[in-house]
Amino acid sequence: MTVVYVFPGQGSHRVGMGEGLFERYPHLVRQADSVLGYSIAELCLRGSAERLTDTRYTQPAIYVVNALSYLERVRDTAVIPDIVAGHSVGEYAALFAGGAFDFVTGLELVDERARCMASAGPGAMGAVIGLPAQELRDRLADLSEAVDIANLNSETQTVISGPPDEIDRVIAALRRADGVTAIRLKVSGAFHSRYMAGAAERFGPHLDRYRYGLLRLPVVANATARPYADGTVADLLRRQVTAPVRWAETVRYLLDQPDPRIEEIGSGDVLTRLLPQGVAAPYARAS
Repeated sequence: MTVVYVFPGQGSHRVGMGEGLFERYPHLVRQADSVLGYSIAELCLRGSAERLTDTRYTQPAIYVVNALSYLERVRDTAVIPDIVAGHSVGEYAALFAGGAFDFVTGLELVDERARCMASAGPGAMGAVIGLPAQELRDRLADLSEAVDIANLNSETQTVISGPPDEIDRVIAALRRADGVTAIRLKVSGAFHSRYMAGAAERFGPHLDRYRYGLLRLPVVANATARPYADGTVADLLRRQVTAPVRWAETVRYLLDQPDPRIEEIGSGDVLTRLLPQGVAAPYARAS
């Protein structure tokens, strides 16, 4: 059996996330508060939904909950996964699990990433369900040149990214098609698109200031849907800011492993719902 842990990204966040975790890791919570300049437990457990949707706060919150959930899972089971992956900002928790950096370094990177991406200005994203990705690309060619494919989540679920008015217009048009569901996502930017080019440029020098450890286990990268090679962490994390999240390909790679059992580590079941039936191994995760 191949034990696979996957870590969710934005979309998994909600007020109350991480309940029961923070008090079990007080030393790491204190370190997180020192890095961030605010109480991460207060934000996650009792903060406003509006603040938690602001990417400057969403991304650090998801990273902390994912990382602590991973430590809790390992402590409970004494099982180290054979391979890990994370969706968008969830990839940082996967790299933490893989040994690329320690908890604090990962949080420093995520905090800076969030600030850089927030500085790109307002944007929007929408989930489109019921259309294969290529058919969606063909429709976008007619509907809007300003909207990009951001997340290739499954064979029939794709996320688009772009200016808010364009996303709303495309969603309205797609909703008129039979069998298609299109919804606006609760995010504050046009992530994984051309509109993040400036953010990637600003984030790059920050990534280059760190030294990264050799990975102790395979970590599948969003940008390539294949495991990181040694020495590629900074480059692939920079690319990830503007490149589509190739999650459907990542899942296919994971399913090609011998007898894979995939567990979602973190808040909610966003990634579990994208998996074929029978491959997700349930456990009592953090709220």
